[in-house]
Amino acid sequence: MLLHIDSSADTTADSVTRQLTEAFARTWHTAHGNSADHRHRDLSAAPVPPITPAYTTLGRRVEREGFVPPAKVPALTESAAEQREWGLTLPYITELLAADTLLLGVPMYNFAVPATLKAWIDRVTFPGALTDPDTGESLLRHTRVIAVMARGGGYGPGTPREHFDFQTPYLKAYFGSLGVPPENLHLVAAELTRVDVLPQLAGLEELAADSLARARATLTALAAA
Repeated sequence: MLLHIDSSADTTADSVTRQLTEAFARTWHTAHGNSADHRHRDLSAAPVPPITPAYTTLGRRVEREGFVPPAKVPALTESAAEQREWGLTLPYITELLAADTLLLGVPMYNFAVPATLKAWIDRVTFPGALTDPDTGESLLRHTRVIAVMARGGGYGPGTPREHFDFQTPYLKAYFGSLGVPPENLHLVAAELTRVDVLPQLAGLEELAADSLARARATLTALAAA
């Protein structure tokens, strides 16, 4: 199953990440058949509710019990608020665990990931839910993650603003901590995407076009694999 999540606040006409994830999905369907299971979440159109004190209270209680599979969490709830939080959370967890490939559209907002994506991350990363209770192994160890990143400026290795990129290290640290092996995590970035509107980027049009073309080619190969 392909779980396709977009987090850009822009429409597809203005969003590079939406255009690229859409292209990936089309190629993926060509490779896997149009009947293949493809689920799309638009976090801008349907935001994930931010976690609440009831979520964190329930999470701490679950942590004290050790590795608790999702099926046993309801028995540990102690209030209607906790039941509501778990009811909101479980569908996102179930959807993620069902995915063979997780496709994320991740524009850079203020040097990091969008708040809409962070809300999804905070909710889906419920204590123990992504861990095998019998072995302690990550349930995401076989999941392929493709993060499609777009940056208005240039943040790649060797650029003056390389140290402003908190997007790449965050995604690497987050998915690495969940047990996604490095070979299954693909971070694909298109840079200088605002070259057409920012005067300070004038003259970098060719570099921007090359970066976008490389991102498209990489994603096409990943989708077809």
